[in-house]
Amino acid sequence: MEKEERNRLLQLAMDLHGKYLVRLAYTYVKDEAKAEDLVQEAFIQYYIHLENFEARSSVKTYLYRITVNLCHNHLKSWSHRKLEWTETISNWFVSKENPEQSAINNETSVEVNTLLATLSRKYREVLWLYYMEDFSIQEISGILECSVNTVKTRLARGRHTAKTTFEEGMLDEN
Repeated sequence: MEKEERNRLLQLAMDLHGKYLVRLAYTYVKDEAKAEDLVQEAFIQYYIHLENFEARSSVKTYLYRITVNLCHNHLKSWSHRKLEWTETISNWFVSKENPEQSAINNETSVEVNTLLATLSRKYREVLWLYYMEDFSIQEISGILECSVNTVKTRLARGRHTAKTTFEEGMLDEN
């Protein structure tokens, strides 16, 4: 594949999926700058392995799988755990919201983000991919590398947990 064609495919993927990938990465790492870095790394991986892409799935699914893997690797890394601990301690002393966080919170519903944040990661990622990113159950199965039945189960349990959490929150407000 020629360099010009590779560059064109990369630019097309960045234009079509960049914003969604950043939001996906943000749901994992909760830091916009880190989410952007991880998405940039995902596009680098896509570009490097473009010739090996067999198109058994859509480019969107392929990029989402790369991004999810990079997010999981980041969350398991020592540098992230060390940084997370440092930020927790610093938040005990100073607590203020940064402008990036405000922009992201304004972009999506605060209630939905709060509700999703209360769910465990396995339910949160399935609900996010299904409802916010409009992936099919089959595509989610490929992204998360689990069976279709597992995705269906997580989706049902996630819905139930979200509904219960939301109803409890409504009762607490009254």
